[in-house]
Amino acid sequence: MTDNSSRFSGRLQQLTDRVWAWVQPDGTWWLNNAGVVAGDDGIFVVDTCATEPRTTAFLDAVAGAVDGSVRWAVNTHAHGDHCYGNSLLPEDATLLGHELMCEQLRTDPIIDGCPPLWQPVPDWGAVTRRVPTVSFTDRQTVEIGGATVELRHPGHPAHTTGDTVAWIPSEGVLFTGDLLFHGLSPLVFMGSVDGANRSLDWIASFGAAQVVPGHGPVISAAELPEVIAQHRAYYEFVRGVAADGIRRGVDPLTAARAADLGEFATWTDAERLVPNLHRAYADAGVGEVDVVAALSEAVTWAGGPMKTHV
Repeated sequence: MTDNSSRFSGRLQQLTDRVWAWVQPDGTWWLNNAGVVAGDDGIFVVDTCATEPRTTAFLDAVAGAVDGSVRWAVNTHAHGDHCYGNSLLPEDATLLGHELMCEQLRTDPIIDGCPPLWQPVPDWGAVTRRVPTVSFTDRQTVEIGGATVELRHPGHPAHTTGDTVAWIPSEGVLFTGDLLFHGLSPLVFMGSVDGANRSLDWIASFGAAQVVPGHGPVISAAELPEVIAQHRAYYEFVRGVAADGIRRGVDPLTAARAADLGEFATWTDAERLVPNLHRAYADAGVGEVDVVAALSEAVTWAGGPMKTHV
């Protein structure tokens, strides 16, 4: 594949003496955040990236800034932008994930070839499917020497069914995965609109000094209430559009076309309204979510393939 590493804009942002965030602007489709926690016994990585070049850029930045080798890693959920690069981690690193996340990655067909729903179509490069070998159902604690990483599941479907946050209490840093987006449209079609909304109070309850969302800039404690309020307003908007569509007897795409995005129109990836409505309909007992169909209708709503920078 063509070497596009010169245009990669990922940045390793130091948050504390032990914690770094890997932030990939502008956080749109397939451009995730990841993280690093430095322990006396080695390095703990939170998520990888979607493609070989982007994961390599992340791991090279870690090697250049943090002493030690990668000994542990966790995937916050099974979407490929957070886990397709797993195979580029050291072979002897212990990889952890929620049991539902593990099953979803094990059966994920998109790693074998991305459908032409995005433009340009992502090229994953030389990555192979690597599923975590250590799974958990509720929480898992990893001691890395000088710091503790607490991995927790919200207890219900939210962004997906197998979400995990990574909390480093001694550093006051919380990695939320895609339970939070910052400045972008949230995506919940493989989880639950109500569950994603319920997870917001749970995230706030950690009392983190800094929060690393799955996509978008790092969030300070002072910024977090507004970010949470924006998410809550968006989920209420999605539920309202769904309720109106169900009342009128129209499908999610038709409901989305009639909706006024209002304050959310400026958020990147507005087309996510369509798959989110598919989930809201299913949450209300109307139909089931077909992932490919929901994303295909997002393309129809947008008037063309969804944009990527991979």
